Amino acid sequence: MLEEWQTSWKNGDTGRKIYNIMPSVSLRPTNWIREDVIFFSHHGPFPAYLKRFRLSDSDYCSCGGIGTALHYATECIFTVSWHMRKPVPNFEEEWLKRVANNLVSRHKMRRIVKFISKNRDLFRPP
Repeated sequence: MLEEWQTSWKNGDTGRKIYNIMPSVSLRPTNWIREDVIFFSHHGPFPAYLKRFRLSDSDYCSCGGIGTALHYATECIFTVSWHMRKPVPNFEEEWLKRVANNLVSRHKMRRIVKFISKNRDLFRPP
């Protein structure tokens, strides 16, 4: 059953952002909390996600950038207190793995997600 699950996970079309961080299935629970899932799946209060699912007319953050998880973690003026170094183009996947495995980065990321969730109006485009 575990082998079948692994094959399905490896060859699936969904969850690829999480797959790139956790390529192996396991019966052991992860130490991820809600904010981790939101950030690493990119499913949450991010304008880019909301527009993708037609829950918003715009994918822009109120600061003018495209409102993605990476935007908030690296360049948005509203989250500058928790910024991390922006990954070099084509290395976002590796950057996400490093953030997932670095406790300090994970704490920053969790604070960003909590801040965005509590202050949604601040991040909506004008």
